[in-house]
Amino acid sequence: MHYIYIIGVVLSWVLIAVAIIHVMMDNRQPAKTMAWALVIFFVPVAGIVLYLFFGINHRRERLVSQRSMDELTKRSMLSFVEQQDFHVSERQRPLVDLFVNQNMSLPFQDNLVDIMTDGYAFFPELLKDIAAARHHIHIDMYIIEDDPLGRLVADALMDKARAGIEVRVIYDDVGCWHVSHRFFEQLRESGVEVAPFLPVHFPSFTSKVNYRNHRKLVVIDGSVGYTGGMNIALRYVKGIVKGKQRVPWRDTMLRFEGSIVYSLQRAFLVDWYFVDRTLITGRQYYPSLPKTTAGGGVAQIVTSAPTNPYPEIMQGYVRAITMARRYIYIETPYFLPNDPVLFALKTAAVAGVDVRVMCPLTSDSHLTEWASRPYLRELHEAGAQVLLYQLGFMHSKLMVVDDALSTCGSTNVDFRSFENNFEINAFVYDEAVALRLKKVFIDDQQHCVSFAEIPHLLHPKFFPRLWESLIRLFSPLL
Repeated sequence: MHYIYIIGVVLSWVLIAVAIIHVMMDNRQPAKTMAWALVIFFVPVAGIVLYLFFGINHRRERLVSQRSMDELTKRSMLSFVEQQDFHVSERQRPLVDLFVNQNMSLPFQDNLVDIMTDGYAFFPELLKDIAAARHHIHIDMYIIEDDPLGRLVADALMDKARAGIEVRVIYDDVGCWHVSHRFFEQLRESGVEVAPFLPVHFPSFTSKVNYRNHRKLVVIDGSVGYTGGMNIALRYVKGIVKGKQRVPWRDTMLRFEGSIVYSLQRAFLVDWYFVDRTLITGRQYYPSLPKTTAGGGVAQIVTSAPTNPYPEIMQGYVRAITMARRYIYIETPYFLPNDPVLFALKTAAVAGVDVRVMCPLTSDSHLTEWASRPYLRELHEAGAQVLLYQLGFMHSKLMVVDDALSTCGSTNVDFRSFENNFEINAFVYDEAVALRLKKVFIDDQQHCVSFAEIPHLLHPKFFPRLWESLIRLFSPLL
């Protein structure tokens, strides 16, 4: 028995060493390498299991040949799209060119943008557009709940499918883990084409669970599109229960009309090829659009994915922050920035730019709330304003810079969105839209308390600070 114990101890240490060497050989960011090594060393059983499920970077080409598909769909889109007298300001051109070069994200002009800040505004508009569909409806959502609102949208989609309209739905298999298969089977039985994104089934579980499609994207008839932070679930209307009371859910969604919808369409069709292996490139999905949007602003749809060589949306954030001269306003539910984004924000604040970052006072995840506090404290010490939204849960994901640039989409300011998830954001180069989103931020600010006004956050005692610092070590994994 004594020898068996010794052999067990030796084998366990060998296994720990092999796992840590595997982490090191992956040549990821040092902070993430150190985080995984610490987890594996201090809690070896749980750490190795977590690493197998969430940490291993699998060969990207085995997941999806993303860039070759981008090339195919870009060519098909370009054959149907013509832009005359296209113009973008010289100040914005470096960011526009960055996205074109890195992501093949083409800029489009003459776009109308509606801004919706809660489910009461978003879902009636979505249902109205679904009812008006004449050719196709494409929906790509991280979460579609089997609740009264999810069933209402599902009923609308099934009615359109029975009427002969093409309806395609992508849902994330992990985001919808607790949704019954029967919910999606009913959609299929009614003629809706439904596909899960990277379904998780053991033993392939470990190769897929870490890469999730966090996008929120809707395209109707190739002429109307949506993106932003809202999934399809009742909580986006009724809010969530915290303690003994129900609190509102604050979010932002953009509705587009104009040629930018072509880019939203391409993003969906690339994802559809990934989940269904059907290549859709027909002109009917990129229809000629009426001139009613003439005079609207320039916009780009930017996608990022762990399959791509560069984190494009993160690069866009860094470039936009470094271009700022007057102000940067950011709303995000989770603030766990990687080094480039945090350094850019601190540099801007020290340089005198009005940097304001808004997060929820109380998060839906205690771990992310604790891990974010040292980052927020660091940003405050650099001279930025840190605002904590207290009216409800802040899930909005937007940034406005200098009355000239705004972005909104599915991307949180955290490691997972920047590096692991499939995300989508709209970057809009239009003063009118920037001013409207700026007003959204200023209105939200009326319901905030300053980080500096909460003593236990600004100057925590030893043990809370130690706990925050410990959790922060694992922020690349959250």
